[in-house]
Amino acid sequence: MRRRRRVSDHGLHLIEKQKVRYSYGVLERQFRKTFGQAERQAGITGENLLILLERRLDNVVYRLGFAESRPQARQLVMHGHILLNGRKTDIPSCLVTEGDTISWREGSQKTEYYKQLTEDIEAKTVLSWLSLDRQNLVGQVLSLPTPEEVDAKFDGKAVVEYYSR
Repeated sequence: MRRRRRVSDHGLHLIEKQKVRYSYGVLERQFRKTFGQAERQAGITGENLLILLERRLDNVVYRLGFAESRPQARQLVMHGHILLNGRKTDIPSCLVTEGDTISWREGSQKTEYYKQLTEDIEAKTVLSWLSLDRQNLVGQVLSLPTPEEVDAKFDGKAVVEYYSR
């Protein structure tokens, strides 16, 4: 009978990092770049990383309830359906800031998906750092997310430890 080997600390850190990466749909190179950005900011690196990931446009579109999943939100942004401050933006990794508005392009409001979304949006809840005008489907970033508002089930410290070796 073979015994399963105990996963090393490094292995546990890697698993945690991969969990964060996969849930936000970010590739390794971009994730490492975001980690570097979080490291340069003042404060706790693990929390900064989660806040930066949470501020991505594709994630905000998902959090506003415009999409059922992050990959779908990413696709909506890449296909040019979403406006950021009234300008078409097709870059999912674009970071939103306080006061930004996220809305639908006029042409995209004629789609079947948009019509279905206007009916389904009532049931969706929006996080405290975002606001949503459910009639016009316009979202606004009220403030930057705090670590407490990010409902991530990840250990940011483990990700920092992974990269610090």
